[in-house]
Amino acid sequence: MVQATGVTTTAVQTAVTSTSSVQVTSVSQLSDVQPTDWAFGALQSLIERYGVIAGYPDSTYRGNRALTRYEFAAGLNAVLERLNELIATGLADKVSSEDLAILQRLQSEFAAELTTLRGRVDTLEARTAGLEGNQFSTTTKLSGQVIFAVSAGGFSGERIISPTGAEIANDDPSATFIYRAAIDLDTSFSGQDLLKLRLDTVSARGNDNAAGFLEPNFGSALEFTARGTPDGEFGVSRFYYKFTPFRDVSLTIGPTLVTTDYVDINSYANGNGVDFSTLALTNNYILLPLNGPSAGVVLDWNPGQGPFKVRALYAAADAANPDSDNQIVGGVSSLTRLLYPDGGGNRGLFGDPYQGTVELEYSPSKAFALRLQYSGGNIFDGRFDVFGVNFELALNPRLGVFGRYGYGSYDNTAFGDLNPNYWMAGVSLRDLFVRSAFAGIAAGQPFIESDVGNATQTNFEAFYNFPINDNIRVTPLVQVITNPANHDSNGTIVTGTLRTVFSF
Repeated sequence: MVQATGVTTTAVQTAVTSTSSVQVTSVSQLSDVQPTDWAFGALQSLIERYGVIAGYPDSTYRGNRALTRYEFAAGLNAVLERLNELIATGLADKVSSEDLAILQRLQSEFAAELTTLRGRVDTLEARTAGLEGNQFSTTTKLSGQVIFAVSAGGFSGERIISPTGAEIANDDPSATFIYRAAIDLDTSFSGQDLLKLRLDTVSARGNDNAAGFLEPNFGSALEFTARGTPDGEFGVSRFYYKFTPFRDVSLTIGPTLVTTDYVDINSYANGNGVDFSTLALTNNYILLPLNGPSAGVVLDWNPGQGPFKVRALYAAADAANPDSDNQIVGGVSSLTRLLYPDGGGNRGLFGDPYQGTVELEYSPSKAFALRLQYSGGNIFDGRFDVFGVNFELALNPRLGVFGRYGYGSYDNTAFGDLNPNYWMAGVSLRDLFVRSAFAGIAAGQPFIESDVGNATQTNFEAFYNFPINDNIRVTPLVQVITNPANHDSNGTIVTGTLRTVFSF
């Protein structure tokens, strides 16, 4: 194997580009290597033959001018690294014995310069490590997101009724302009922790778009307006502290966190103004009856930073209320309000409604992940238990498939004891037509239950997300909802939305 000096290519490039400002400290550096010298021609030939990029930021070797011996040593070291790579990967036959002989001669002639280069890079790396180890101070970072969208849609047939039979609409709703705005303040005290405060507001919490207005119960609302502070007022939607009490274990605790931030995550379908907007396609709709701001705690354990991860959370939707009164409880899904319209529960941190969730994830690579889930708890004096599965698979860097499934029980609902099913599946395409643009199409049935309605609602969505620049992305999307509210008398709902996301 060719003897290398242990200097990285990045360090080589840095050393080369900074040569002009380096003080001459060695007599050998005063003797430049001329284009007519044998060593110059030998190295240039090796660089071209083995595809080594060694030189300046514009990736040129500048072979029409003399090099200092220090610059020459940097280029020689890059060639040594390249040949070592070839040998280490079993391609030693690609290196001729003549080239090895030339390298040995060059190494011998420029040994002093190679040693100097290695010493300087080692010193720089030591200084950089020292700076990185002592650079932290308490900081607060500000970031934000604003979403504007225009949405319109309608339905076939004479009217739309809810799962209970109440009339929702007998005419198409008007087109709307909707929004969401959020500001995050992220503070760290040690570099390994996070105190997050998010202030946000949305236009009407889900019913500001045709899909959410016409079918509000089974997750047809646009996800990015379904969660947040309504009525044009800024409110706290995230407030928690995350830290690492033990190796490979993180703990999050706070009065305002959201369950969907921690479990049932999927790289291809997770909403928040990025991919799909249909609420029932961004999360398992029956797994998380508490899907809004709640008080609670989350444990995330990744043993040995390996392929297995375990997450556990506890959330109480009305933790600040010590009494069982009739006020509206925030943090629960629209499905929860449908199944338990009378409210109830005894509230508080350990009262009702509350939810506990455990998720086991196996992700041996970035291309595949499988998550097994369980959620259980009490919702307004009714017990629920749900099991779920969530998977994603990248077939190649541009094509991925994904899906979710859920089965569970909800007791003492307005429809009796129920055993609903849920499923969704889809396909995602990356770098479609434009670099960093992506598209997706998915279908799902959010609430399969014969005791609620006489049919099964099916949601479809297709979107195309493309960048205007690093901070602005535009997404046209189409939703189709058949048998809305699980009633075959309801005509098909079709909506179109143009979503623009500004990030800063």
